[in-house]
Amino acid sequence: MLLTLMSRHIGKVFLIRCKGRIVLGEEVKALEVALEGGAWEFSQLVVELSGISRLDSIGLGLLVRYSERMRRRGGDLRLAGSPQFLLDLLKMTKVSASLESYATEEEAIQSYLKERPAEAAKKREGPRVVVVDESVDLCVFVRAVLTQHGYDVRATCSFRDAKTLLQTDGVEYILVGPSTPHLSAETVVETLTALAPRAKALRLDPEFKIRDVQEASDALLQLFAADGV
Repeated sequence: MLLTLMSRHIGKVFLIRCKGRIVLGEEVKALEVALEGGAWEFSQLVVELSGISRLDSIGLGLLVRYSERMRRRGGDLRLAGSPQFLLDLLKMTKVSASLESYATEEEAIQSYLKERPAEAAKKREGPRVVVVDESVDLCVFVRAVLTQHGYDVRATCSFRDAKTLLQTDGVEYILVGPSTPHLSAETVVETLTALAPRAKALRLDPEFKIRDVQEASDALLQLFAADGV
């Protein structure tokens, strides 16, 4: 089976889900393009491999190379859902010392979320915010604005991934955008606040995504200012 790839970001983690073969040729090239796209913005990568039927030496070398590259940037590349043949291969080649592998993508993501970067320990982080909206661009805009004003922002387009992000301690705000797939904003707020009862839930109004940059930025900051932040 030819390689198919699906990718998404969960907070500060970039996930690539693979299905098929990772072998020399177009398959390895496709995975490298996906890894490069993730590495352009993120330093924490997860490669989900439960659907992989074959991995050759070139494919494994690619994963190790990006793992080393991410570590030089203070991040990492971690595997999730590796089939038994791959676990055996990693153990036999002793590459398991270079590539951490987790049973599920949720566990791999959580391994990052539970870590405290060394630089963060030296200074107090701002309020932690989890943002959820189906628009990638809206999430990026909100993250950019809030980060510049001292917030620790983790954004996702997936309701399921938002629940994963809330499993870490210290979330102070849940910000729900105007668009969430197949669910009303009320349902999203109710479900997520049940997972993080100490977090304050805030909502962006339906007009937010059609405002110009300055107006949207002001409205976003005013929303937090109204809560006394």
